[in-house]
Amino acid sequence: MSKPPGGPEGLAIHERAIPQPSSNEVLIRVAAAGLNRTDVIQRGGRANLPEGASDILGLEVSGTIAQLGSDVSGISVGDEVVALTDSGGYAEYVAVPAGQVAPVPPGLDLLDAAGIPEVAATAVLNVMLNGRYQEGETVLVHGGTGGIGAFTIQLVKALGGTVFATAGRAGKCARVRSWGADAAINYREEEFD
Repeated sequence: MSKPPGGPEGLAIHERAIPQPSSNEVLIRVAAAGLNRTDVIQRGGRANLPEGASDILGLEVSGTIAQLGSDVSGISVGDEVVALTDSGGYAEYVAVPAGQVAPVPPGLDLLDAAGIPEVAATAVLNVMLNGRYQEGETVLVHGGTGGIGAFTIQLVKALGGTVFATAGRAGKCARVRSWGADAAINYREEEFD
């Protein structure tokens, strides 16, 4: 049931059939869903979702595997996972390609884990794949106190790198240092370059 684009006042709860996973998908019983900019863009009617994507919002979830597609291996019913979905995460159940699912990171509960998939995918894509990061390099992280910035700082530090991070206030500079940034640059007071 598609609603016209708009703000949150147009959101509503509806009953739908539980999705059935295809052969390469898993069905996740959703415990929590992240909220990110793409969800807001989708609600506004401006998202470029893949063909066949659900009109239900929600691109990142955590939960428990409820069912496996016939070609899925290496994961079991009952496993606690996080997933980056094409859409549909703001539901009780969502079918997700198995390649977009990962175990809940150690030390996180399902609620906190729901906010990990999108920032992790963005940070890994930009730092590791596009940036071709090598151990010991220095990385400049803009917007260090945002979700992606905070994750990137911790990722680079865990991989043996040096991190310079930008932020717009003294308190935010202190926060990025507490997450491991080697240097914090208040971009309102000094040039980061």
